[in-house]
Amino acid sequence: MTVENGVIAARERRQVIARLLDEEGRVSVAELARRFGVTDVSIRRDLMILEDAGRLRRVHGGAVTTSRNRRDGAYATKARENRDLKTRIGLAAAALIRPEDVVVFDSGSTVAQVAVHTPAALRRGSAITVVTNSLPVIEEISGWDGPHLIVLGGLYLPDHQALVGPQTIADLRELSADIGFIGCDGLTEETGLTTPHVLVAEVGATMVGRARRVVAVADATKLGRRGFTPIAPLRAIDVLVTNEEADTTQVQLVRDAGIEVILT
Repeated sequence: MTVENGVIAARERRQVIARLLDEEGRVSVAELARRFGVTDVSIRRDLMILEDAGRLRRVHGGAVTTSRNRRDGAYATKARENRDLKTRIGLAAAALIRPEDVVVFDSGSTVAQVAVHTPAALRRGSAITVVTNSLPVIEEISGWDGPHLIVLGGLYLPDHQALVGPQTIADLRELSADIGFIGCDGLTEETGLTTPHVLVAEVGATMVGRARRVVAVADATKLGRRGFTPIAPLRAIDVLVTNEEADTTQVQLVRDAGIEVILT
């Protein structure tokens, strides 16, 4: 991040403002001025530039996101839930990636945090190859320096910010990966990894089958929850990354199944 005289450069400040709008839907001039340590005039200038670029609509005292720029409400809501837990998981899980790995990223807000926290050394050039069907992951990786990114085709599901369906499956079957990060909405010993959507489950199951090492990422609230559609049985994963707040009985059941558990 570029800092000039202790203040974030204007261009990068505007990028942060745009991300805040994506996440929150609304920002205020006074709050942004305090956050960045600049004047109200500077923030209003930022908002004018972003409005001219179609990134927001200015309103009294601040700005709101435009419908074109706003991510789907269902995904945004999920991304805000247990954000701190997901961030901790992302940091721990990203540490499992090695140079030259082919990495498959599933959809889901917790998986997206793994991409966000990928070590800096692996973001340069073709240090790793990334394969994904997730729009948030695509947006994250596309900002890296010369990334090697393979985007899976398919039918777009706005609620999941993901591509799914026969084309996605066909693309995956032509590939293999060193490590795959899989998300879920529920995880139990009996039902394994589960999700509410059949097509999302189908893609996740195929990713599990194409990765040599499968890492499930699930915040503490997901353990012990039975979801609607199975993605994969518990025995199909190699590592579970979750939070130390997770139910100890559920964590032990996973360990008893021979799966490595990383608590964050």
